[in-house]
Amino acid sequence: MPKRKAAIAVGGVAALGAAAILLPNANASQDKNQASGTTGTARTLKATQASGLAAQLQKVLGDAVAGSYYDSGKQQLVVNVVSGDNNVIAQVKKAGAVARQVSNSTSELKAAATTLKTKATIPGTSWAVDPRTDKVLVTADSTVTGAKWNRLQSTVQSLGSGMATLKKSAGTFKTFVSGGDAIFSQTQQGGVRCSLGFNVTASDGSPAFLTAGHCGVAAKDWSDSQNGQPVATVDQAKFPGNDFSLVKYNDPSTQAPSEVNTGNGQTVQITQAADATVGETVFRMGSTTGLHDGQVTGLDATVNFASETVPGGTDTVNGLIQTNVCAEPGDSGGSLFTQDGGAVGLTSGGSGDCTSGGETFFQPVTAALQATGATLGGGNAAGGAGDQSGSADPSASAGDQSGAGDQSGSADPSASASDPAGAAGDQSGGSADPTASAGGQSGNGAGSGDQSGSGSANDGSSLTSTR
Repeated sequence: MPKRKAAIAVGGVAALGAAAILLPNANASQDKNQASGTTGTARTLKATQASGLAAQLQKVLGDAVAGSYYDSGKQQLVVNVVSGDNNVIAQVKKAGAVARQVSNSTSELKAAATTLKTKATIPGTSWAVDPRTDKVLVTADSTVTGAKWNRLQSTVQSLGSGMATLKKSAGTFKTFVSGGDAIFSQTQQGGVRCSLGFNVTASDGSPAFLTAGHCGVAAKDWSDSQNGQPVATVDQAKFPGNDFSLVKYNDPSTQAPSEVNTGNGQTVQITQAADATVGETVFRMGSTTGLHDGQVTGLDATVNFASETVPGGTDTVNGLIQTNVCAEPGDSGGSLFTQDGGAVGLTSGGSGDCTSGGETFFQPVTAALQATGATLGGGNAAGGAGDQSGSADPSASAGDQSGAGDQSGSADPSASASDPAGAAGDQSGGSADPTASAGGQSGNGAGSGDQSGSGSANDGSSLTSTR
């Protein structure tokens, strides 16, 4: 196979969500309903810095920290501390965060989640700790009715007042397969399609990419065009339990830059793997719906999908990032990232669509990299993470990464606290124009849609996924 350039394919950018790139602060969380008990002042932080500081405080203070979240309106990290622990409060404030006194401890919240797992593992349910309310947020989709709903409701009530909240979702929890500009495969059941997440370098030095685990379990060989010859092969796939795949390019000379193509000559350069922080604004690219933004609403989420292979069975995935970013079939495996170049997650599944909204869950990239031994950045990608010429103004080059390579891990929140996972790579353009064509993707089934021109932003060789 001739040497090819495989940028992260993201499909055409949908008009909805474009304002997130053109007006990066338009949808920022203002946390108007922040609970009482907040004390002290904090330094101004970027979301990635807040994430790093939160991880450091969690490591040092352990279960004395009952979660944290990013107040993007004030650009501060808010750390939950069980009421009365003045020593911990002082340490949090000294580190540059806001200490917020709460009632539920980490151990109590974990115990509640364990009870839900034991008594309410029902297809169509999910739960995650919401640090903004200091409760476990339990969600049931439209299939949870009758005896199942009664069982879930009674389990939540048994946790006690002030421990959990229960809400109903109008959609159905499912893995998002099928779609648009994508990576394709053929199985005995027909065509499948998913979205490429992030280009990486495998532990043996070969170029590869990350996508959803349920995509890698469904098919082994993937092409960058419908009914085309395979260009990549699944090396590792984890689903259920986790939801990630490592897929290696068949041509070892493939150039796989570490970037997300937002269309019309613009890209976001991916310089580091970043842990999600509740409250931060994130962006999702997928092969069906293109670019959309929203906020992280929960961490360490458990989702119980109805099994696609075992009738009446349940595919449970743990440790996911919960968001209010929309997604649709075909977006599976697509990239969740921050405006300043942090690779955060891989699209797993959820409910709803990009018309009515809904919940979407993501596999953390940091966990996928650790499990596979891969590092961010593609094979033969030119340039290091510190060489980032793009502008932070998303209406320009969508992501100024200057200084991103300085990741000391220091508790000083004025530094960038995340651990960069690899090189930034050779960055080539794509358009952020939200009116760009999505490649004629109707998103109405696996392998559906006219793919002509879908790779135009990537010289026709971009990989995306569809299932």
